Amino acid sequence: MTHASAFDVRGAKITGVGKSLPVKFLTNDDLSKLVETNDEWIASRTGIKKRHIITGNESLTSLGAEAAMQALKMGKVRAEDVDLIILATSSPDDIFGSACTIQAAIGAKNALAFDLTAACSGFVIGLVNGAQFIRAGGYKNVLVIGGDVLSRYVDWRDRGTCILFGDGAGAALLTATDANLCSLKGFDMHSDGSQNHHLIAQFINGNGKPMGDGASAAGSFCNISMSGQDVFKFAVRTVPMTVSKSLEQAGMTAKDIDKLVLHQANQRIIDSAATRFGLTEDKVVSNIAEYGNTSAGSVPIVLCEAVESGAIKEGDILAFAGFGAGLTWASAIWKF
Repeated sequence: MTHASAFDVRGAKITGVGKSLPVKFLTNDDLSKLVETNDEWIASRTGIKKRHIITGNESLTSLGAEAAMQALKMGKVRAEDVDLIILATSSPDDIFGSACTIQAAIGAKNALAFDLTAACSGFVIGLVNGAQFIRAGGYKNVLVIGGDVLSRYVDWRDRGTCILFGDGAGAALLTATDANLCSLKGFDMHSDGSQNHHLIAQFINGNGKPMGDGASAAGSFCNISMSGQDVFKFAVRTVPMTVSKSLEQAGMTAKDIDKLVLHQANQRIIDSAATRFGLTEDKVVSNIAEYGNTSAGSVPIVLCEAVESGAIKEGDILAFAGFGAGLTWASAIWKF
């Protein structure tokens, strides 16, 4: 594959989107049979009504590949014309990543593929990275996929986490355009490893000891452990902060936002951010009731559904934001 000159500066725009969800789902009533909870308790605190869970032959690769093919179809780009695949995930099918298996599954034989791990912020960070690869002139068609299958790491006896997470994947196809028409108008990205302990799924060896305390062929990752209140406070604080910084870089204000496209972690977090920016309900997209928290998959899934329904239209100014484990948080202002 021959890339354009590194000095051939371009812009990037989204030309296709797609999503894929597992067939099986668990409702709040289903969970009430596993742990001490009920539909009213879960829905009132999170906004979640159900979540999809992989079964059978479903995997992160199969979900990511289906979402990618939908994005390519919408963007009218052949798989062999894709230059780069960025997979944002924290739950690959293989410890070495799943971007390459998705590449093989869709037939993107000319693309470089790699995984990006930034938890629930992953897709937004991937979107910014994808746009920058195009801006530098080296790539024309970039697939950014966000997906997770965190049901593999959920303790279904822990009502603090099992009610939250679902599986799913979404994708966006970025295509090169004239530099003056670049859709990425501003972005802001951060991490704070000193707060890592608030949301983890740590590796342990066969003796049940943390990493670094001896190797073992029986080592594995623990179930997800989360300090719910700390993560909630972190999100409520950082989302308005990061979106404001992206708006400032873009030379815009909250009044310019047509749609707020946030990570779907908790409806109260989404509502809080909308209130801070003075946005009415029609300027906020949400599907958390249907899918729960799909981690890196949540932003591209809700983006895809909003595009398909006509809620997001060409020319709209979108404010993306993701936040989660790491701890990481990121935002981007994008003209669709």
